[in-house]
Amino acid sequence: MNRNYDVIVVGGGPAGLAAALEANKNGAERVLIIERDKELGGILNQCIHNGFGLHYFKEQLTGPEYAQRFIDMLEGTGIEVKTDTMVLSVTPDKKVWAMNTEDGYCCFNAGAVVLAMGCRERTRGAISIPGERPSGVFTAGTAQRYINIEGYMVGKKVLILGSGDIGLIMARRMTLEGAKVLAVCELMPYSNGLKRNIAQCLDDYGIPLYLSHTVTDIKGKNRLESVTVSRVDENLAPIPGTEIEFDCDTLLLSVGLIPENELSRNAGVPIDRRTNGAVVWQDRQTEIDGIFACGNVLHVHDLVDFVTKESMIAGRAAAEYVKNGGFPETTAENTVSLAAGNGVSYVVPQKIAVERTEKFVEAFFRVRTTYKDSEIVVRADGEELNVIKKSQLLPAEMERVVLPKAMLQKAAGKEITIEVRTKGDN
Repeated sequence: MNRNYDVIVVGGGPAGLAAALEANKNGAERVLIIERDKELGGILNQCIHNGFGLHYFKEQLTGPEYAQRFIDMLEGTGIEVKTDTMVLSVTPDKKVWAMNTEDGYCCFNAGAVVLAMGCRERTRGAISIPGERPSGVFTAGTAQRYINIEGYMVGKKVLILGSGDIGLIMARRMTLEGAKVLAVCELMPYSNGLKRNIAQCLDDYGIPLYLSHTVTDIKGKNRLESVTVSRVDENLAPIPGTEIEFDCDTLLLSVGLIPENELSRNAGVPIDRRTNGAVVWQDRQTEIDGIFACGNVLHVHDLVDFVTKESMIAGRAAAEYVKNGGFPETTAENTVSLAAGNGVSYVVPQKIAVERTEKFVEAFFRVRTTYKDSEIVVRADGEELNVIKKSQLLPAEMERVVLPKAMLQKAAGKEITIEVRTKGDN
């Protein structure tokens, strides 16, 4: 068994596949993908709806089709794959400890490591929903796996809490399987899903969306019997007297995703409290030399196409790191820090090494709430470097700005802030 690799990729989903292929393409001869599931593809395997690949492949694909395109690309590359293998730890000196039934407990040495573990769903316990604890309460992703892979129908009368994309897609999926979806309830005054999913998954099937509503009680002795929903005020507190009771046997929770960063933390990788992902440079290297992060383990993306493009950046940089024996040390005078300003919840990457920038850097961010007829302002030390007019900004849709190298050279040693300016702001 080979134990020494140029690049080891932890995770065989869309991020890991793209990173491994790009590392191989850019000269990394010995590349290993380690995946804990029995097959490659990650979450895409249970996403049987179409809409994937519009940006990258310029055509509509289902999740399994999108994954298979990249799995097919592995043939003839020499990239090794270990499935059904659990990574237990990654160390700062790039040792990857893993376990499976064939090799047992083993250690692999890497020139560079790419973290691509994806994300997980928030559960009922994470948001502290009150009430009894009957069966019939699922996260939306769990219900999706039961229906699309395991072949089990999870319920007949369904209420969905959270208007994230998984929740919206499952509203349609449950309807197509014969269930009655009573409503989708959303805590915030805006939807957290893409507009196209609201149209295709709710409007097309006459499923009502209750904004500024949340679950305030769950009833049921063995199986779920009813769910109480209340309107919330501007502080997100339930308003007495606004209760609506839904008789249902199933509650699906689509209440957010969390990057899966236990391995990152144990490796000593600093985590950004805003994204719950690693702090990274523009090439997606973390603060630990030779350890990179990409995809939903870094920050939650809207589209798998964007995961692919970001992961290609990480894979290419990992190969360059190995070929060159590391990156040159970056001084404070040649570093630009990126920060979230007014109205922006986070920015990725958080740091830019100006000397490692070729032509430009794309900065990705999300806004905190909905805005109309506003401006995205890029500034350094109070000086406006760029202003972009936007007719609409939504928290559900990731935004980006391009930072040319000339701008970064001008701001070297400073902090660039990305913020939202509305009418009336100075």
